[in-house]
Amino acid sequence: MIPKDVRTRYDKLKAAIDHYRTQYHVYDREEISAEALDSLKHELVEIEEKYPSLITPDSPSQRVAGKPLPGFAKVRHQIDQWSFNDAFSPEEMREFDARVRRFLASKGDSRTPTYVCELKIDGLKIVLTYKQGILVTAATRGDGEVGEDVTQNVRTIESVPLSLTRPIDIIVEGEVWMSSKNLERLNTERAKAGEPLYANPRNVAAGSIRQLDPRIAASRKLDVFIYDVAKTSESFPSTQLDELDYLRKLGFKVNPHHKAAPTIEEAIRFWEEWKKKGRHQEYWIDGVVIKVNERSLEEILGYTGKAPRFAIAFKFPAEQATTIVEDIVFQVGRTGVITPVAHLSPVSIAGTTVSRATLHNEDEIKRLDVRIGDTVILEKAGDIIPDIISVVPELRPRKATPFSWPRRVAACGGDGSIERIPGQAAWRCVDIASPERQRRMLAYFLSKKAMDIDGVGEKVASQLYDSGLVSSFDDLFTLVEGDFLALEGFAQLSARNAVEAIKNASRNVPLARLLTGLSIPQVGEETARDLAEHFGTLGKIKKASVEKLEAVEGIGPIVARSVSDWFADADNRAMLDRLLSHIKIAPAEKKNGALPLAGKTFVFTGTMESMSRDEAGERVRKLGADVSGSVSKKTSYVVTGEEAGSKLEKAKELGVKTLTESGFLSLLQK
Repeated sequence: MIPKDVRTRYDKLKAAIDHYRTQYHVYDREEISAEALDSLKHELVEIEEKYPSLITPDSPSQRVAGKPLPGFAKVRHQIDQWSFNDAFSPEEMREFDARVRRFLASKGDSRTPTYVCELKIDGLKIVLTYKQGILVTAATRGDGEVGEDVTQNVRTIESVPLSLTRPIDIIVEGEVWMSSKNLERLNTERAKAGEPLYANPRNVAAGSIRQLDPRIAASRKLDVFIYDVAKTSESFPSTQLDELDYLRKLGFKVNPHHKAAPTIEEAIRFWEEWKKKGRHQEYWIDGVVIKVNERSLEEILGYTGKAPRFAIAFKFPAEQATTIVEDIVFQVGRTGVITPVAHLSPVSIAGTTVSRATLHNEDEIKRLDVRIGDTVILEKAGDIIPDIISVVPELRPRKATPFSWPRRVAACGGDGSIERIPGQAAWRCVDIASPERQRRMLAYFLSKKAMDIDGVGEKVASQLYDSGLVSSFDDLFTLVEGDFLALEGFAQLSARNAVEAIKNASRNVPLARLLTGLSIPQVGEETARDLAEHFGTLGKIKKASVEKLEAVEGIGPIVARSVSDWFADADNRAMLDRLLSHIKIAPAEKKNGALPLAGKTFVFTGTMESMSRDEAGERVRKLGADVSGSVSKKTSYVVTGEEAGSKLEKAKELGVKTLTESGFLSLLQK
């Protein structure tokens, strides 16, 4: 007994998969990515597993296709460990080739370089040191100069030779990885034990190497590929191809999928080949490393401040997956702007399970023609939140109708009326006092970005607003212990702590933080800092004309008008006067040109391990630098964490210097 909707979905999946397969294999047309197609196949297999009687011979699924350590000792690398610059397109690779040729010509060398292509294994970099052919140290990359001694753990990896075929001194570099099969085995064991599952093998490999108990590392059945000689007591091989062969003859496991490329176009073709099949290997691959083959040319090319000039990492396109739009709902932000959000059937993309994706605004919904029930393609291009990039029309349900933008949103309060902001694609609540907006504004006012009131977060903000205790920002500073005792979850001590935290926050409030917390439309953290630094006092900002506001660097006419209108509003001015009777604004700090990073501008992108991006921004501000949310020619550094997104690509396009997290930390230390 197969439900009718299931059978219909299954038939459409079969037809769509066969269509895309035919277009690709017969006509050489890639209408959707291989990853998106695999996602459709995965869904089809899931249906077949639940309803085996659906399976027919023509189904796409039937194709053959020691002891615990107290801690880790630090190891100073004999040879600095570099990271590669990245390329994301054939055009960038051709520019890399041209750059190599220009540099060689500038050094008087007219030889034409050839290249070697190697798979870029997505794991944890490891540095192995051998003395007289015996493994003595295994260390992580660390910050490139100092790593951690993980020798005990690495010795448990069977593919790492404990002794070489010759008694030489050598330092080699490679990548530790875990196979997808072993990840599945590990997750099965964890599920039986009631433990949370791991998302991807890369994180498990890194975490396993850094376990203080080597028995845990041994149980993970890790593997390794060695790809580079950093130092040797013998003569260096004359080419990169010879170097890989040299490593193999010494007893190291070398990835077999490497190839000589006489020209950069051959290297691009190797990348094209592997971007299609790379994700289907037992190990994760996130790109191809292209290196100049001739060692004599490598030595001439040398290194920049952070990377070799003779090599580059050619990254694969963003990961994609398909899923179904179950609903489209609306969120009201603190400035009253309405954002449509797609609720999705949960799907894994880049090791993360996703069930939500923003649709940005009405124009984006129309451009995509996305409808409830549609199958959509998600793409994660390095950013934290995936984007819906297109709809798969062949899988659209028969009754799916074009999405109609509402004229009312309940979360706006009152009659729910909304209006489109003149000159923008965004809509906002007509009733600026809507409950949802007021809750979000109050929570933001309390947050670390604004008043930074410890222990009074978003949940408490909602309780304070819903109970009627706080209806505007100034009410917050009139609260007493008894008010908090009336709220769920508060006892005598926590109520006293909350009142004390509010009292502490009222003293010497930085002007920029106050401006941030007021939720003035178009004013975020950076704009608030620009205003505070330019005018110095709140009084001057209140009196500033649109022209004077627009004269502030980084502030355009839309922001200037928004700020002017907010301070001209009688209700806002009255609330501000009441608020100022409770708080004391700290004098605005003037920029100190003598600080070491004075005049520098930083942009942060991706996720950092050692600190949040906000914390990183505060660190450089204290050293005299500015922080921006966008990359321009005036940007000094773009600091890239994990899953760095479009800002990194923009930096490369403009030639702005980039720093990895370790490079950024080194800069701070200096």
